[in-house]
Amino acid sequence: MAIANLRKGYLLGLTTFSIWGLFPLYFKAVEQFAAPEIVTQRAIWSALFGSLVLLFWKHSGWWQELLAHPKRIGVLMISSVLIASNWLIYVWAVNNGHMVEASLGYYINPLVNVVLGLLILHERLRPLQWLAVGMAAIGVALQLITLGEFPWVSIALALSFGSYGLLRKQAPVAALPGLVVETWLLLPLALGWLLLFGSGPSTEPAFWTTTEALWLVAAGPVTLIPLLCFNAAARHLPYSTLGFLQYITPTLLLLLAVWVFHEPFPADRQLAFICIWAGLAVYSYDAWQIMRKAT
Repeated sequence: MAIANLRKGYLLGLTTFSIWGLFPLYFKAVEQFAAPEIVTQRAIWSALFGSLVLLFWKHSGWWQELLAHPKRIGVLMISSVLIASNWLIYVWAVNNGHMVEASLGYYINPLVNVVLGLLILHERLRPLQWLAVGMAAIGVALQLITLGEFPWVSIALALSFGSYGLLRKQAPVAALPGLVVETWLLLPLALGWLLLFGSGPSTEPAFWTTTEALWLVAAGPVTLIPLLCFNAAARHLPYSTLGFLQYITPTLLLLLAVWVFHEPFPADRQLAFICIWAGLAVYSYDAWQIMRKAT
């Protein structure tokens, strides 16, 4: 892997996970809407925004290539369902006081990525990386114990996004058109939900002349930009490396949960997070050493 690609991958990854870590600020701004409605609006406006971006995309012929390989459309159908499920669980968690659990889910997610990378992609970890994985695993185990109940929010977020990332890494579809096709595939479900179950103010034509409507419209670029960066980063970084960069998202999420939205974070849970942060520090040191030798 070229050094230029590695640097590009790290930059894209840092951008992606920082935006995702700050997502609760956006979802709190639209919390007057139910989680399913927010997700349907995300799908609709992401499809429209993505289609607009594709008009200026320089690589032609992607649609003909996709039609020539219908199995790729099947992969995108599965990945679209996975990412929509992840959106729904995450929005519900943020707007119902479960941001700490969501943070745990995204701490678990890199471990899911590492396991998938080892078992399916046959990636190898260096000794310090193994140490980091072990320390993070201990932290996650402590957090699971202190919850006192099955953390379905955390597990569902980790599995849905870990599986989505693996599918998109393996699917030979360029990042931008792949993302746009995913949102196109979600459109029938989104529009169907709005027609059958939509009952909020967004179903009234007058609503779309208000300031609140702009927040829903913003769901398009807010959703698509970090997803595009994520899929591009996945093509430049080992999957295990991408997994550890994802610790940025739950760290920002946890800080927002405790310091901004005042969710409880007792001392017994803090020990678990200390173990996870120590693992991240070990991994970061190892990655820095490798980058320094490469340059």
